[in-house]
Amino acid sequence: MSVYKDPHQPIKNRLLAALPAEEYERLVPHLQLVSLPLNQVLYEVGVPIEYVYFPQQGIVSLLSVLEDGSTVEAGMVGNDGMVGLPVILGGNKTSNRALVQVTGNGMRMKAELLKSEFNRGKALQSLLLRYTQAMLTQVSQGVACNRMHTLEERLARWLLTVQDRVESNQFPLTQEFIAQMLGTRRSGVTVAAGTLSKAGTISYSRGKITILNQGDLEAISCECYGIIKAEFSRLLDTEHR
Repeated sequence: MSVYKDPHQPIKNRLLAALPAEEYERLVPHLQLVSLPLNQVLYEVGVPIEYVYFPQQGIVSLLSVLEDGSTVEAGMVGNDGMVGLPVILGGNKTSNRALVQVTGNGMRMKAELLKSEFNRGKALQSLLLRYTQAMLTQVSQGVACNRMHTLEERLARWLLTVQDRVESNQFPLTQEFIAQMLGTRRSGVTVAAGTLSKAGTISYSRGKITILNQGDLEAISCECYGIIKAEFSRLLDTEHR
């Protein structure tokens, strides 16, 4: 993981951008711009969290890890959020693994410094509490989705969510990685991706997925995509500065 020196750059993380200038400037001396390379583990199950991360580009998956080593995605964090919520919730460990699924960069700061700023009770505290509620919606809706909806619907929802967070209709993802995120077999992802491709909604080539028709993909997706997106918008309504 590379660390860059200048935190005074355009604010691309929407949580940081939503802070009042005074509060953001108080954080600046403690923020580091870091690269987030593919498959980088930001924190591991049961290990104290040293840093929190505000992604600017790329995506971090929060994974539930089973005894046999298999994983399923419990939550997804992009430029709309923060990785390391347990720090502000009274604990500094978690039962999830935080893994970079799409390469990018972000701002990081020491966990204890973020907690101290949170405890001031100002705008950052309110913003992060609302973000926590939005993430709880993402996690709980994802549980229902994994139980009740078809793999094609789930894959459509997941791809649309990735698109929203990388702000691009093309991104690098292998079928094996998607299978790990959705907690299913690669063969199932191959069939589901083939169905979406035949419908003209996506194309897949050499580890890159392109969304060709967002409207049709939304029509194929289950209602979970709209519910989660609406809740993030209602609670946060964050925009770039």
